[in-house]
Amino acid sequence: MRRLLGIEVMLLTTVVLWALNITVTRYILTHGFEPLAYATVRYGAAALIFLGIAIVAERSLRIRRSDVLLVVVAALCLWLNQLSFVYALEKTSASTIALILGATPIFAALIGLAFGLERLSRRFWVAAAVSFAGVGLVALGAPSGLSGDLRGDLLGISTAATWAAYSVAIAPLMERYSASRISAVVLSLGWVLIAIVGAPQTLEQDYALGWEVWLLLAFATLGPLVTTNVLWFRSLHRIGPSRATLVANLQPFVAAVFAVVLLDEQMTLVQVLGGVLIAAGILAARRRPPAPASE
Repeated sequence: MRRLLGIEVMLLTTVVLWALNITVTRYILTHGFEPLAYATVRYGAAALIFLGIAIVAERSLRIRRSDVLLVVVAALCLWLNQLSFVYALEKTSASTIALILGATPIFAALIGLAFGLERLSRRFWVAAAVSFAGVGLVALGAPSGLSGDLRGDLLGISTAATWAAYSVAIAPLMERYSASRISAVVLSLGWVLIAIVGAPQTLEQDYALGWEVWLLLAFATLGPLVTTNVLWFRSLHRIGPSRATLVANLQPFVAAVFAVVLLDEQMTLVQVLGGVLIAAGILAARRRPPAPASE
């Protein structure tokens, strides 16, 4: 019983940290940090932390030659994911993006099907249709209307899709390497791409943003990026993916609640209904767990 309680605490902590990340990022981006400058600084710090952990613990970052392509694909997916994520949160509300991200497991299954990794039942297709209908309602129900948040909604969908692609790409690597080694290599490569694209914003950024913004940036790096990797993989190892995923699927809806409460955002009844449909589709599909959170 004590062991089970400890695992539940780790899972709930992971969900809360992931959920808070969306609200924290939205706050930072609306208080002076340019999107790509924020992503560059945050991922640069996280990559350094994981490089230190991997080198101290394993004294090697070696990846087999046969796995290099997968690593590159994972890094590209992570790069696209972060571009979508920061600009989505710049252009629309955190609660809207949180609900849209609930459809990530459906995207992961569709990507797996496209690459011959999945065989999907009729039940899944019904569940996918229900979830995507939910995404549509979340977008349509935005307080400013569909036209006001359309770019943000599309970027939110891109965030979910690219995170799903990252999850599919990284899954086989996790069977052969530790989470710290893969995180160190993939995050470092992803950061290089982010830094190249974000160089103009990073160089022009005014960094006199106040201690509150920097404290939240430290939280967004150490919590949702670093700590959750440790907690998530320990939970998977102890209770298995299916039970861990059931708790992890709460994250988008917890994130939406945080956004409404902490940022004083408005969420319409139509968006709530959309969130319910997304959740219903996910539960019906009974998907496997996502990769460790890197948003």
